[in-house]
Amino acid sequence: MFAALQQRAAAAGIPLRNPPPEPTTCCGRGCNGCVWEGFLAAAEYWRQEALLMLEG
Repeated sequence: MFAALQQRAAAAGIPLRNPPPEPTTCCGRGCNGCVWEGFLAAAEYWRQEALLMLEG
């Protein structure tokens, strides 16, 4: 998803901020408040922001 939106933005000459980095500290135990939950929320926010910028 990140790469596809970054390609579309680059082709349109629209600068996007960097997407959120994937977490590296997950323990794999399915914790409440897992780092992946935060990442997915940040990724969705980034996607929405990128789509708004692409719509112009």
